[in-house]
Amino acid sequence: MKISFKGDYALKAVLDLALHYDEDKVRINEIAKRQDIPLKYLSQILLVLKGAGYVQSRRGPQGGYWLAKSSRKITLGEIIRLMDGPTSPIGCVSRSGYSKCNDEPFCPFVGIWVKVRDAINEIVDHTTFEDICEIVKSQNRESNFTYYI
Repeated sequence: MKISFKGDYALKAVLDLALHYDEDKVRINEIAKRQDIPLKYLSQILLVLKGAGYVQSRRGPQGGYWLAKSSRKITLGEIIRLMDGPTSPIGCVSRSGYSKCNDEPFCPFVGIWVKVRDAINEIVDHTTFEDICEIVKSQNRESNFTYYI
């Protein structure tokens, strides 16, 4: 599995929206600045996310973006597959992007690639954006300690 810039930016955009879920709407320029994503590229990514039902938006001065559903209901795997396709390390073991290989019946690596695929999917399909938000919040709490000597 290889995550592209597009996939990475999509994950960061969804995370940003998840971290600001309690706010009414988030402006695209705020997301771009906080996540260091080129604005033009971010708008394309948000269109894909909106088309897939993960994000909603409203235009105008009071407009912005927000998650269409709770961050606990969106997994990393969903966003990765939406933006970058199958998570399998090689096509011959992919469930959604299978491609036949002539060596498949004799390949000594197939079993290993199946284990890699399953391990990746176990992690990305059971990690929600709520989980990642908790990690970020925990890191922020830890970095806000003041030490006195």
